[in-house]
Amino acid sequence: MTINPDLLFKFSPLHRLQWEEAQQKDVILYPEGMVELNQSSAEILKLCDGTRNLTQIVAELEQKFATTGLTKDITTFLEVALKNGWIQQN
Repeated sequence: MTINPDLLFKFSPLHRLQWEEAQQKDVILYPEGMVELNQSSAEILKLCDGTRNLTQIVAELEQKFATTGLTKDITTFLEVALKNGWIQQN
């Protein structure tokens, strides 16, 4: 699934992103189960609040982690998240 870099990303209302103490990691909860996330994935999804597009998400994470060149990795993850229904674009 291809993302539109100009549209805003929003976490799906059918899923819930939360810290799971038992696993010591962020997870996505949904009626059929749970997905455990690594730190990078969780940081990206936390920015999918309906107020940022791809460029803004990349810029914020590059600043937060004092690095550059994250566009390809973030785009790839967002494509997976969109395909799995974890996020929406509008």
